[in-house]
Order: sequence, then C-alpha cells, then structure tokens
Amino acid sequence: MIKGLAIATVWVLDQDRAKEFYTEKLGMEVRTDMTLGEGGMRFLTVGAKDQPEVMLALMVPGDAGTDAESAEAIRGLVGRGALGAALHTDDVHGDYERLKARGVEFLQEPQERPYGTEAIFRDDSGNWFSLTQQREGELDLGKDWGC
Repeated sequence: MIKGLAIATVWVLDQDRAKEFYTEKLGMEVRTDMTLGEGGMRFLTVGAKDQPEVMLALMVPGDAGTDAESAEAIRGLVGRGALGAALHTDDVHGDYERLKARGVEFLQEPQERPYGTEAIFRDDSGNWFSLTQQREGELDLGKDWGC
C-alpha cells in the first residue's frame, strides 16, 4: 500500500546555488548529496527538519534521464517561473519576515485567502512557492482567492 509522498522533484538551474538557497535561506537540511556512478548524475535532496519522511530532489534538467528537447523545455518553464509548489508553515508572518531578511524574493506578502494566509516567493532558479499557514476549520469563502 502507498503510505505517502517520499521524494518530489524540484527542477533547478544550478544545484550548488539551489543547495545554498534551500539550506541557508529556507533553513532546510541536506538529506543526500551524491553522484550516481563514475561521472553520473548528482542526486541532491533536501527537506524540512521537522518532516524527515519527505524530501525535495533538486534536479537539473537533462541530468535526470530527460532527453535534450524535454530538458530545454523544462529549463524554459523554470526560468519563466511557471513551476511551483506549496510549503506549509505555522507562522507565515514570522517566516515571511525571516526569509525576506535572508534575501528571499517574495512576489506577494502574506495575504488572507479562503484556505489560510499565504505569501509567495521564488527560489534562485525561478520556481514559485506558496508559503501557507492553513486556516483551521472550513474555507472562508468571503476571502479573495488571489487568482
């Protein structure tokens, strides 16, 4: 039986820069940093300290078995900020201030949404992330969705 998510891929343009961003700016920890075989693909994973069972694989397009055309398309999507994900926090306002002080580029300061309070930032490659403090209880449909 499937028990949950273990590793999710985040496409990045430079693994060294991404490692620095995700660890030094976002405060994640390195879980794996190894090269698979002689001259093979670098497998780099990071994760939130309080969630050891979930990792983000910071992968460069082309190194992960993608063909040249697909790798170029992925690089284009990343660079345009078309790819993203959501991260959970229990203090969106405090994390917003801490991350902003570390140089994280925010596209949106914390805003009230039907599902909670959300701030949006970009990583060093261009991926966007929703940093969300979930609302307790039901959706507040009186709030703007922000779309």
